[in-house]
Amino acid sequence: MLFNSIDFAVFLPIIFALYWLLNGRLRTQNAFLILSGSVFYGWWDWRYLGLLYFTAGVDYLVAKGLERCEDHHRRKWLLGISLVANLGLLGFFKYYDFFIRSFHDAFTAFGATFNVDTLGLVLPVGISFYTFQSLSYTIDVYRKQLTATRDPVTFFAFVSFFPQMLAGPIERARHMIPQFEATRSFREDQARDGVRQMLWGLFKKVVIADTCAPYVNAIFADHATLPWSTLLLGAVLFAFQIYCDFSGYSDIAIGCARLFGFELMRNFAYPYFSRDIAEFWRRWHISLSTWFRDYLYIPLGGSRGTKAFVVRNTMIIFLVSGFWHGANWTFVLWGALNALYFLPVVLARNNRDHLGTVALGRWLPSLADTARILFTFLLVSIAWVFFRAATVQEAWSYLLRMFTLADGHALPFIDPHPWPFVVFLVIVEWIHRDQQHGLQLAARMPQPLRWCYYSALLIGVVYLGAEDTAFIYFQF
Repeated sequence: MLFNSIDFAVFLPIIFALYWLLNGRLRTQNAFLILSGSVFYGWWDWRYLGLLYFTAGVDYLVAKGLERCEDHHRRKWLLGISLVANLGLLGFFKYYDFFIRSFHDAFTAFGATFNVDTLGLVLPVGISFYTFQSLSYTIDVYRKQLTATRDPVTFFAFVSFFPQMLAGPIERARHMIPQFEATRSFREDQARDGVRQMLWGLFKKVVIADTCAPYVNAIFADHATLPWSTLLLGAVLFAFQIYCDFSGYSDIAIGCARLFGFELMRNFAYPYFSRDIAEFWRRWHISLSTWFRDYLYIPLGGSRGTKAFVVRNTMIIFLVSGFWHGANWTFVLWGALNALYFLPVVLARNNRDHLGTVALGRWLPSLADTARILFTFLLVSIAWVFFRAATVQEAWSYLLRMFTLADGHALPFIDPHPWPFVVFLVIVEWIHRDQQHGLQLAARMPQPLRWCYYSALLIGVVYLGAEDTAFIYFQF
């Protein structure tokens, strides 16, 4: 079920009303959330519910075993069961066909015959997200950073919580399970701000991302004939498309969770105002970046040790992050390019230089910060070309024409339609750069102006949201 669909517009108020009618009966509320998550996920394809609950069941039982067991070797075996079950299913559905095609191409290049057929597997929606969320639970219990829950209803409600089960944020059990275990009461201020954040997320998805999409598609499809200036604009438009699409989903998910009394972690913190690539990765897809930091980068040694170890660990985490995004070499190269961006910063130990909000307390950034922001955005936009391209060859062709200034004197084709929305986004998010989301300050407006503002955003969503378009990260 899509957030930007009529189905969800009917589903949410019904679930909201029934949920709060059960107020005071905590276990019944949690059971109701499991049912709601099953309907929400099964709306896409009910057959894949089995994978979700198999993953949750394995991790629930493994965590109970870890809680009772003190033998070091047996605990490792139990954790191994969780790792194999989770990563095995993820690897099979997401990467089996990719590896078969890659081996076929490699053998064919050397004149050998390799005739194993692909299975044409359909990637279950959200599997990359709920797998990592469930897996972090058993890892935390193994590390004794978390006590295993004895209530299966609590754990299954955590794994199948519908606002964020399909595309994050990738929550941690130690943050969410205490919320499922605690009695919740309806708070009007929390719900109001949740609705505001949902509206802002819908506006970013429907009005900005989906408006940019056809122009991005046209530019990438005809990149071989377009001048470099148009290709540069195409890369910039895609940067805004993917940001508004993915952060829009996160805003809706976080806002929706607040309607039910839950606080999800922040997933985006205005990443395009970053002053270097390290700050960008602290602000972009925060739940995934911190997941890899805590469960891969730090166990490998992080930025401690020799420069060779730092280079190794940085390359590993970015390559794995790229591969997590999709079964295509374009994502691996996207990760490698970001690693190359990141290495000079971390090797010079400048990766913690920009921890605060840019130009805090001022209307405009300094010239130096402006230059840093624009340069970082340019680097990120170049890397996004690999993310968007269908093949490695297409990405290279696109960048080659862009960097060789192909048709250098030709003016870019600029369609005026998406750009006012992009400019509006930049202005609003700059004003809110020290807030949680782009409508937070609207609560301080005089009531007539506030409702006119909300109505204008909602009209834009309704007018431009005629078709239910899937979120980009559903494919991951």
